[in-house]
Amino acid sequence: MKQKQVLIVIGLLVLVGALAFTVRIGTAETNIDATDHWAWSDLSGWWDFYGTDTVSVGTSTLSGYASSSIGEIALNCDTTPGGNICGTSDFKVTNADGGGSLSGCAWNDTVGWIHFWCGDGDCDGSTVEDASSTCASSNFRVTIDANGVFNGYAWNDVEGWVSFNCANSSSCGTSDYKVETSWRPGRIAGYLESSIVDTERAGGATLHSIIWEGSQPSGTSVDFQIAVATSASGPWNYEGPNGSGSAWYGAECPVIGTADPGAGPDKAICVDKNITADNRYLRYKARLQSDLKQSKTPEVEDVVLNWSI
Repeated sequence: MKQKQVLIVIGLLVLVGALAFTVRIGTAETNIDATDHWAWSDLSGWWDFYGTDTVSVGTSTLSGYASSSIGEIALNCDTTPGGNICGTSDFKVTNADGGGSLSGCAWNDTVGWIHFWCGDGDCDGSTVEDASSTCASSNFRVTIDANGVFNGYAWNDVEGWVSFNCANSSSCGTSDYKVETSWRPGRIAGYLESSIVDTERAGGATLHSIIWEGSQPSGTSVDFQIAVATSASGPWNYEGPNGSGSAWYGAECPVIGTADPGAGPDKAICVDKNITADNRYLRYKARLQSDLKQSKTPEVEDVVLNWSI
């Protein structure tokens, strides 16, 4: 069985969307929904996260301030109603893991600190549960789900519980409220479809593995789908393991399957030979995914295809 390698030079493929993603801080703009923007406290009533036109959810922090009957609730020391006060009081509500699990504290001049996670008793905004955590006795956290909807409770020593969604107490039938943002947790993905590769074998060839060169920073991922055909005109149906159109090859050989993150550069990624066998033409689709904070991206410089004829 004759083995053949082909080097597909694609230049520098970068997930531009991840690098271009910015969070505007300190501007009079909000990404909170114009309809769903209410949280509830049994003492002070409604907290409005839209009316000030300042509240914005980003991939690492929240900014701006909400309004209520007890005054404004500042979510970040750099965007309080009085401007940037971080020099004297450094605080913020964080989205530290980039996945919508909030931490840190907000501030209100009337009632003081509002905690967004029981594990962050010292209000440093970390994702790591600290020594002053209250989770053992009072487990709470404000989160943002895949649809941009806030869930859970915040806590203040004066106000008590602040609910961000009526579903917390199964009260939506009588009082339908929640806070929602257009921000979405998770990775940004970019895709590249290769040109047609001709193995120049009339009877077809069998693709064995893919090796790519470049970089895959922590939290990012690169994986592949393969399309094969007996004709240069296709059809081109990209598939992953088990012939699935929703699965991606990412595991290092000898495993044939998915991996998250993918195996990384300079590692052989095995594909299913039963699916790729006896086809003269092939193409690949590469998927590049940013980290959850959408701040880092992989780079693919070259792709090597290994097949036998």
